[in-house]
Amino acid sequence: MWYAQNPARRTHQLAGDAGVLLWTALWATAAVVAYRLACLLALPRALQQHNAPLPLVGGRVDTALRRIAGAVDAMDPVTVRTAVAVGAVALFVVPVGLVLGAWLPRRLRWIRQAGAARDLAASDDGRELLALRSLLRPLHEVAVTASEIPDATPGSLAWGWRHGDPETLDALAAAELERLGLDFAPPQAVPGPLIRPVPAQATETAEGTGAAGAPEAVTDPVR
Repeated sequence: MWYAQNPARRTHQLAGDAGVLLWTALWATAAVVAYRLACLLALPRALQQHNAPLPLVGGRVDTALRRIAGAVDAMDPVTVRTAVAVGAVALFVVPVGLVLGAWLPRRLRWIRQAGAARDLAASDDGRELLALRSLLRPLHEVAVTASEIPDATPGSLAWGWRHGDPETLDALAAAELERLGLDFAPPQAVPGPLIRPVPAQATETAEGTGAAGAPEAVTDPVR
């Protein structure tokens, strides 16, 4: 399970994922542009032969870049290219790594918790475990859960869980799943064996049959 079932929570997750992807794409583009521009500066002869102003930059920036290219001309080309590549990689890794370090652990933790909670909600034993986890939340969260149940208090929730009250277990399990953005569906009861009623005609026939299963003998009247 990658996204929540609750529409608001799912929209928030989709927006966060899209934001991270956009952030990664922007810094990847910036790193590529910086690398190509730095490589152009590392080749001063090619830059000097290109007399036209560089696109997307002003006249002052173009002049400054040409001066930098002239200074780089005295340096070792291999060293310059290595430094340019390292700088481009750092330009991508640092900002993207900071965002992923804050976003990815939380995202993976929710995926694990949501998958485990969904599996637990499908069984009675799992429902009790979800209810227990809901009771172990901070006291103010337990009080909020109790306020949503008619005539319930945090103490009555604990009493209901201890005695296995179905309504209390369902309410606590639903509250725990709601915190994860999941919907709660109580486990369906397994139907028992179907017992067909005996027809009334068959009952009357059985009553008119003797112990041995033979019909009762009819005595002739006295002749």
